[in-house]
Amino acid sequence: MLRNLRLKTFQPEEEYVYLTYSLKNDKKEESKILLENYRILLQKALDWLWERTKIERKEVKKGKKAITKVKITLPKKKEVYKELRDELEKINVLASHYVDKAINDAYSILKSWKRRAEKGQASLRKPTLRKVYVRVKSTLRKVEGESVRITIRPYEYVTFSWSHKWFSRRVKGLELGEPIIKEDKVYLSFRYKLPWSTPLDFLAIDSNLYTLDAYDGDKFITFSIKGLYSLKYGMQLKRGRVQSFASKHGKKGKELMKKYSHRERNRVLDYIHKFVNNLLEIYPLTLFAVEKLNKKEMFEDVNDSLSKKISRTVWRTIHRVIKYKAPLYGSFVKEVNPYLTSKSCPRCGWVSRKVGGTFHCERCGFTLDRQLNASLNIYLKMCGFPHIRDIPRVWVGVIPLMGRRRMSGAMLRDFGEAQGLRIDIKYHEIL
Repeated sequence: MLRNLRLKTFQPEEEYVYLTYSLKNDKKEESKILLENYRILLQKALDWLWERTKIERKEVKKGKKAITKVKITLPKKKEVYKELRDELEKINVLASHYVDKAINDAYSILKSWKRRAEKGQASLRKPTLRKVYVRVKSTLRKVEGESVRITIRPYEYVTFSWSHKWFSRRVKGLELGEPIIKEDKVYLSFRYKLPWSTPLDFLAIDSNLYTLDAYDGDKFITFSIKGLYSLKYGMQLKRGRVQSFASKHGKKGKELMKKYSHRERNRVLDYIHKFVNNLLEIYPLTLFAVEKLNKKEMFEDVNDSLSKKISRTVWRTIHRVIKYKAPLYGSFVKEVNPYLTSKSCPRCGWVSRKVGGTFHCERCGFTLDRQLNASLNIYLKMCGFPHIRDIPRVWVGVIPLMGRRRMSGAMLRDFGEAQGLRIDIKYHEIL
């Protein structure tokens, strides 16, 4: 007797990455109507709930000291929701869905205040509203192509478009979430479905002051970030002069300091985003291995001169941007512990106490540039290869290399397409 057999086909789980981009609010008049009226609703809901909030103080003895503990009880949402909604509808001039949103936001503000107040981190006064923003529910917005139409009140709308923006050209298949409207900006959150793919390449990156030294299993590659270091150094000198001016000119000095700090952050991020975009275009479908760095620990083991140089680096920001953008290119990022990566022999695992510009293994004679040796060990950690200590002449990774010779990058990849990304491919002759 034959039985019907059901074959289960393998279907990968759908994974998404969530991205947020900002647009300049060019509809300030319409947005002002929405923000002002929503502020009235939110303030009314906050006042109404505050009147029904109970605050109890209890003294608890711990040894010889008496500690005052605070217990805050908010009105239960299910019990007061209908009554509060009716009160807000009397003053509401917006679409009725904004009433529900105001109640939820008021509860969110009070719960956050309650959590901090019970820990003694906030006063027991009523929370105040400062800058109000509106997170638009899916029932109040309609997506039309590359624009979203948001309902303010019945038959009155405001439309924001992200057509011809850099992210719309780069990424296709974006699904819009809940827009956030502020006075000067509009934040659009998108969901992007990750392409199900297997990495074709592997790249281990060692972060240094002026370069990112990488190994891809076949060759060493050096990415120059000296321009980024020079940018940080120049802005640091300028910020020092601004700080001396700010210390003598009060409010005017603070505003000038804020301006230059904002400018420095924008220039650095602009450089990093362009660098990472070019890197990911050259290496799509790649598993990147980066170091999990901790600057505080680095400062403890170096002198003052080197600590100043380390303070100008932005390694974690580069790694964060790569991790953020890699899924858009079908790539992945893995963080690796950098402990002893520049002092260990990738052939036999021997650890050197002192390493200069070149690493030399006293056990098996392996010799390689310090930075390239670190990228090689990061590559081995990424792949999970152990060091073979019993047989010092056998190595589990790539063939031992020595010497250095530069060759054109056009032999394997067209590196000329990446503008502003200086890449030196370093080949090494086999022993």
